Amino acid sequence: MEKESFKKFGYQFIDWVADYLSELEKYPVCSQVKPGQIKNQLPKNPPKEGESMEEIFMDFQRIIIPGITHWQHPSWFAYFPANNSPASILAELLTAGMGSQCMIWKTSPAATELEEVVCEWLRQMIGLPEGMAGVIQDTASTATLVALLTAREKSTNFEANQKGLRMPLVVYASEEAHSSVEKGAKIAGFGKEFIHYIPTDENFALIPEKLKEAINEDKAKGLLPSCVVATVGTTSSTACDPLDPIGKICRRYGLWFHVDAAYAGTAAILPEKRWILKGVEHVDSFVFNPHKWMLTNFDCSAYFVKDPGVLTRTFEIHPEYLKTGVDAQVNNYRDWGIQLGRRFRALKLWFVIRSYGIEGLQAIIREHIRLAQMFKDWVKSHEYFELMAPVPLSVVCFRLNDGRGEEELNEINKEFHERINQTGKIFLTHTALKGKYVLRMVIGTRTTEERNVREAWGLILEKAKELIPSLKKRGEPK
Repeated sequence: MEKESFKKFGYQFIDWVADYLSELEKYPVCSQVKPGQIKNQLPKNPPKEGESMEEIFMDFQRIIIPGITHWQHPSWFAYFPANNSPASILAELLTAGMGSQCMIWKTSPAATELEEVVCEWLRQMIGLPEGMAGVIQDTASTATLVALLTAREKSTNFEANQKGLRMPLVVYASEEAHSSVEKGAKIAGFGKEFIHYIPTDENFALIPEKLKEAINEDKAKGLLPSCVVATVGTTSSTACDPLDPIGKICRRYGLWFHVDAAYAGTAAILPEKRWILKGVEHVDSFVFNPHKWMLTNFDCSAYFVKDPGVLTRTFEIHPEYLKTGVDAQVNNYRDWGIQLGRRFRALKLWFVIRSYGIEGLQAIIREHIRLAQMFKDWVKSHEYFELMAPVPLSVVCFRLNDGRGEEELNEINKEFHERINQTGKIFLTHTALKGKYVLRMVIGTRTTEERNVREAWGLILEKAKELIPSLKKRGEPK
């Protein structure tokens, strides 16, 4: 493609993205296509000759867009957010244009040094202890795997990398921990059998006394406790495990202490929410995702460690072709995780923080939390709705409850959930809390306004009335 054609389509694509972001509400939140519908519109064989960009872009709009679920939609209330922002999008354009591969300092000095700076900014912004060093991973799942591998090496005096895992090591997490803990423990060689899940309290947070009991029982069996993964902001309900007592247990028994704050960590930029990290001085590693709630488009996961030397000793390898004359003076982030090749993720994070500033980011997070509290109050005030978990941040767990038995409640709430999502007007996901089918209202998308939350509640009431005709109108937005 010639320069002028590149510029022509570049301007056209930027115009399309700008229009898309401003017109998102014209789309159904969740794609309405059936399985196979997109694939069946695509050729079975690749083209022998190149096609024009006009044709490709036309097919993008005609075939691809109908099969897209719109994560940036203001009525997106599912999973956790995966936000973007204009500043982040523009930075990604520059990143793609440069095509940098940032595996070591020598291959892109600015990428490495900017990553050092923005990670230090993040550490300050959320209140992690001084001296913790950060690196940008792709996702929290990868960061948790990195933590588990480091814990494995620490527990075996770095022999597992040399000789393999020769004795059972135990990983502990709450029964509400993210599935990435199990996946990471299996990949790291701990084995599913040696992931011991700890019961949770009435707020769905790990019970420290139960953790201590499990560690003592395992030690009595001749097992070697290795790592505890605590969660700040669980996926199901945003429960926050108590870091202070858990951390003290880890220090007493010599376990690696990793904290998964993928979604909730961003909330710690608010002084009034800093309590979620009480006890963070005890942690060995910590992860949160700016690509969830800090307006930085996917993927961008900030991983911090107390002792970078343990991390790099776990992952470093020194082939001749990667050695440079400045290795002793710089960070080579290829030694800080699994990947050799690394994207220039720090650039978009730098753009976002500079564009919004701490105060701008705080204002957005506070508004999302305010809207969630408003929605929570509507649920609590309605006799046929039930709040299913505390609401410390911006996720509200709720269900219909007209007094029927638990098995029937699970069935009616499943039907209720399906009817809501079938409208295409909003998108909710569900979970199970102590065996109960629960709907999750997640308020965290950059474009979401109060009117979107009010419209969602109106739709929820409408679908509830279809299932429970006697449902009263109490709790409707005022």
